[in-house]
Amino acid sequence: MILISHRGNINGKNLSLENHPEYIDKALSLGFDVEIDLWYLSKSFYLGHDNPEIKIGIEWLYERQKKLWIHCKNLQALPILAELEKTNNKFDFNFFFHDDDDAVLTSKKFVWVYPGKQPLKNSIAVMPEINNDDLSLCIGVCSDNIIHFK
Repeated sequence: MILISHRGNINGKNLSLENHPEYIDKALSLGFDVEIDLWYLSKSFYLGHDNPEIKIGIEWLYERQKKLWIHCKNLQALPILAELEKTNNKFDFNFFFHDDDDAVLTSKKFVWVYPGKQPLKNSIAVMPEINNDDLSLCIGVCSDNIIHFK
């Protein structure tokens, strides 16, 4: 099963640290993939859930790209990532955008499913603990408490 830390959280929410590069790196070092919130504004990338907060470079994304699930938080981020992949074969991001959709398809063809909408075959269950989702058909889980799924 694919185990994805939600914004770097491993054993519960930590609002003051989530989406911070060091926090994300800690989750990666423990063997988890990580879902991050990415913004693109004024030709720069930022991490942050509700707002762009922490500026990061494209190299930071590139170095971690195989283990990141990139939630584009504004529409501007989506075509920029797609264009980077199209024009430079070193980029191979897994990214998506959603608002209040039941499910979305990531750029790597994973079905990313909103809490409470399981079971769905071959999908990634997001925050399944909220609604005690049935994970029997899932191939992955994204959670603030991902350590409990290991």
